Amino acid sequence: MGLTGLCRALVLCGAGSERALACASALRSRVLTWHQVGRLEASQVPQTWCLFHPVWAQADRDDLAWVDEQMARGNARTWAKITSHLCAARERDPVRRVDRELLEQACARLGPYP
Repeated sequence: MGLTGLCRALVLCGAGSERALACASALRSRVLTWHQVGRLEASQVPQTWCLFHPVWAQADRDDLAWVDEQMARGNARTWAKITSHLCAARERDPVRRVDRELLEQACARLGPYP
């Protein structure tokens, strides 16, 4: 059975991610392309993160701007961490709406150095 139409991506963020992948030859051999992505401009944040993970589609655009301004500052690694914390919070309470309070809780889990 083939994988026609199936598209999967692995996004590695942060320094040293290519070295970590290089140590796993089974994964390294499946890399089709590498992309270096710089910090996002504030205007790119809503669309980019709504495409990155469906949980962001539920968030208000003003709240996305707040998260970026206060914590992420266009950094993909920080956005990925916040997404992980947000998803964990939603697993504990699946009917909970993604609002400012929930986003503040997810951001607070980053600690003093996001």
